[in-house]
Amino acid sequence: MTPHHTESTPHRPAALPHPWRRPEVSGRWWPVFLRNLLVWRKLAIPSLVGNIAEPLMWLVAFGYGMGALVGQLQVNGQPVPYILFLASGSICMSAMNAASFEALYSAFSRMHVQKTWDGIMNAPVSLDNIVLAEMLWAAFKALFTVTAILGVMLALGISHSPKLLVAWPVLLGVGVMFSSIALIFNALAKGYDFFTYYFTLVLTPMMFLSGVFFPREQLPPLVRHISDWLPLTNAVELVRPLFMDQWPANPLRHALVLVVTTLVAFQLALVLTRKRFAG
Repeated sequence: MTPHHTESTPHRPAALPHPWRRPEVSGRWWPVFLRNLLVWRKLAIPSLVGNIAEPLMWLVAFGYGMGALVGQLQVNGQPVPYILFLASGSICMSAMNAASFEALYSAFSRMHVQKTWDGIMNAPVSLDNIVLAEMLWAAFKALFTVTAILGVMLALGISHSPKLLVAWPVLLGVGVMFSSIALIFNALAKGYDFFTYYFTLVLTPMMFLSGVFFPREQLPPLVRHISDWLPLTNAVELVRPLFMDQWPANPLRHALVLVVTTLVAFQLALVLTRKRFAG
């Protein structure tokens, strides 16, 4: 009797999940966020001083110094003191910078240098939840910074508009957006020097083209059309009227630009981070 032989099927390794899959997040981001908060709490005061010192120097030097020379500007047909014009733009710039620094240098240290992310993933916390936690943490740091700056502006009497209560959640959204963008470059970086390109080639031109320091009407028409779609421009267009005790002219358009930019940037940051950890 001839024994029956069966041909064994070779074992094939399971295919890796596709990096472009939709975000797989849950409430497990919260312990990662809380961990960052507990570590930062020990350095909260020095961090606060460092984050608000530079924007306040910009405000004092340009707002009061150059403001004495410029006087008032016309914004939407209304005369506005230059220091109010500058304050309403520079606080958006502060949210951008604070979120970017945290989502670049601090997140890169935890991801690449200290290997904190690897340790967290030994627990039942996915990479997607870690990226979400880092994005929200950077946005929180930006909100903390702009809240302190808002307090100083109120103390200086720059604006007492009750509509500043609406500006506060808008600035949180600005922090979320720029932290999502920064996490893209965090995923691509091989070292800290890489971030110089982002600040020099992306953030600095955006600061000067988004109406922070001077009205965008001064720009050439082509440059202004490009400026219309910059993330910082749309943030300033939402926040500045609130400082002037007015409502934004096109809030839905500006808000849509911020939301779409955030969603696209966060998805791209997830994809690049997944590829980095899969490689």
